[in-house]
Amino acid sequence: MSEFSLKDLERIVAERAKASPDESWTAKLVAAGQTKAAKKLGEEAVETVIAAVAQDRNDLISESADLLYHLMVVLNIADIPLEDVLDELARRTGQSGLREKASRTTL
Repeated sequence: MSEFSLKDLERIVAERAKASPDESWTAKLVAAGQTKAAKKLGEEAVETVIAAVAQDRNDLISESADLLYHLMVVLNIADIPLEDVLDELARRTGQSGLREKASRTTL
């Protein structure tokens, strides 16, 4: 199987977002707007959690793929490159997770 990365997924989502909503689920989600795409992302997150709690390996793999795809759609609509998210993750690896979490401001 060939190597597939989140960068590949980001590129595919960007390409498909430009298609007709009649021809592409990605384009349909993008056309529906951020609220719809974010709701779909939330649904996929819940389904991923359910699969994890059920310890269903195959469902967890499938739902994780759906979750990553829908996250990439939400990032695309928000015009946030994956690189920005990866940069944030890299920044966080410089400190312990507990210290990083404690440093966040609470609303």
